[in-house]
This record gives sequence, C-alpha cells and structure tokens, in this order.
Amino acid sequence: MVATVSRVVDYGTYVKLDEYDEREGLIHISEIASTWVKNIRDYVREGQKLVLKVLRVSPQKSQIDLSLRRVTGREKAEKMLEWKKEGKALSILMAASEKLGADKSAEDQVKQAILEKYGSLFDIFEEAVEVGEDPFLKLNINSDWAKALAEVAKAKIKIEKAKVRSSVELTCPKPNGIEAIKSALLSAQKIRKPKGAEIKVYAVGAPKYRIEVLARNYAEAESTLKAAVQEALTTIQNLGGEGRQL
Repeated sequence: MVATVSRVVDYGTYVKLDEYDEREGLIHISEIASTWVKNIRDYVREGQKLVLKVLRVSPQKSQIDLSLRRVTGREKAEKMLEWKKEGKALSILMAASEKLGADKSAEDQVKQAILEKYGSLFDIFEEAVEVGEDPFLKLNINSDWAKALAEVAKAKIKIEKAKVRSSVELTCPKPNGIEAIKSALLSAQKIRKPKGAEIKVYAVGAPKYRIEVLARNYAEAESTLKAAVQEALTTIQNLGGEGRQL
C-alpha cells in the first residue's frame, strides 16, 4: 500500500496510510532496509511517499506493522502506477460531479456502481476514452452522468499505445491469386485481439505486405502480431499460395 511518512523516530517510522483514511502504521527500524541501518533518516524523511507491505494488523491495539525492505522494485513501480491512476480516476469523478452540480451522495452512488463491477475506477474511464458513454450506461448510470464522465475522461486521460510491426511475403500462382492474398491479409486483421488493440495491414510493394499492431502494452502487441502473421501465412497456404515472414 501507499503511505506518507509522518514521523521519524530512533526505533522506526510512523506513516499515514493514504488509501485507508490516513490511518497510522509503523515501520520498525528492522523493516527499513535489508542491511544494518545506522541512521534511519538516510532512508526515510517526513512527507515522503512509500510503498509498503503489511506484516500484521492488531485491531485490539489499533496497530499496523509495515515493511519497506520487503517491497521489490517491481512491486513499488506497479503499486505507484496503480495509485496514481486511481488518484486521476477520483479527480475525474469529482470533476464530473461538479459539472453536473451533483451532491456527494450521488457521487458516491456512481462510484459504488463502478467499483462493484470493475473493482477499480480507472479501468472504466480508460475504456470510456475509446468507446464513449456505453460502459457507464451498461451499469445503469443515468445518461447525464454517463455523458459527463466520458467527456471528462477524454479530456484528462491520454492513452499511449505500444506499436509493433512485421513484414510478410505472400504469393499465389492461381488465377484467383490476388483474391487469395486479400483474403489472407483480411483474415490477419480479423483475428481475436485484446480490448483496444488495432491491426493495420498495408502493401509495401507486392509481394511484400506489412502488418502493424497497436495495443495497450508491448506484451499484448507482440502476441497479437504473432497471431496475425501466423493467420496470414496459414490462410495463404490453405488457398494454394505461399507465404513467409520477413
């Protein structure tokens, strides 16, 4: 979880949990770093944002013990990205509420409807940037709210996509060879792909063609490109032609 350092003492660090109404937790000095800590202030300072792991919770003592040293670099990066996205999502919700002149109760109802279906706020806003109001309408959120949320999301979220591409060589000596090549390229475009992904196909100069994929990340883009290329090669072979990836 994300927390903000509030106090640094000789035996550890007190933090406020950003995602839990700023409840207080403690990082004991033994959980600050994997090596011996001579001066705790070399590792933490007041006001610093940290990503921490929960070790134990004691409701009776109202005590939450946390660890900094057990968080990997990857976990830290992923959690901070998630936290920033949810912060932006909350700002979109509040901006839409202000735009409509809605009260806190109405805002909370919309928030709850989204969380029950999506588990987080940002995912639906990211989807709305691409497809508009429909995701909100499917949750039975009224049209005024749906329109306001989609408009604010489009203004505040810029979706950057990963792009990958590959060239293929397709030939077919049969009388309907041109149609066979078209079918192969169209079949590549029509493969099942992740939400938000796009496949573009264009000629470089016969018999060479390029397949380009845009997706939310490189892993999705690479796997989609691989499937699209394979589909084009398989289709042209089934139609009596030949194909290879360049």
